[in-house]
Amino acid sequence: MEKAILARKIGMTQVFAESGTLIPVTVLEAGPCLVVQKKTEESDGYSAIQVGFGDMKLKQANKPLKGHYEAHLGEVNKDASKAPNRVVKELRLANSDQYEVGAEIKADIFAAGDKVDISGISKGKGYQGVIKRYGFGRGPETHGSKHHRALGATGAGTDPGGNKKGKKKAGHMGAEKVTVQNLEVVSTDADKNLILVKGAVPGIKGALMFIKNTVKN
Repeated sequence: MEKAILARKIGMTQVFAESGTLIPVTVLEAGPCLVVQKKTEESDGYSAIQVGFGDMKLKQANKPLKGHYEAHLGEVNKDASKAPNRVVKELRLANSDQYEVGAEIKADIFAAGDKVDISGISKGKGYQGVIKRYGFGRGPETHGSKHHRALGATGAGTDPGGNKKGKKKAGHMGAEKVTVQNLEVVSTDADKNLILVKGAVPGIKGALMFIKNTVKN
């Protein structure tokens, strides 16, 4: 069964296994995610579900978002239709037809021992040189070299010379989508909407995460 949920990164801590081994974990606030819309092959040409995550004040929601919730949730859950979520995302799952509009996806969709892939936006590092950005080696550190951390020659001295697109150079680092694969779920708490995952995940505290079954079996 293909499973997925939206979550928010709370931070890192550590827990102890029954054997006494210390395990570094990332704490994620996972769900509850409300199924807002269900797309089918007959009506939309593909199968998917649209889920909402995070609370939003009603005055912050614009008219199109309010209308979208009322149109799809009005007959199922009138209270939910009047309280749009802060994040709305479409999930293309192989078993989308098993979900119903108005249902909630909670943290207990995963269990301890499950392997997951987690995607998020990495921390932004600003403009960085090639040593920090790509791990290049330093230049000579002797006095007068004037080339301690600078990038060396990159273009051929022939005609045509120059650099091809994509050459590793100094530039903006981080703030891009990163996926960490095959992470182990240590424990889940459906009452507190928490998932503890072994190891680190991308992003700052409070960053939005997407958790799904791992593609590595």
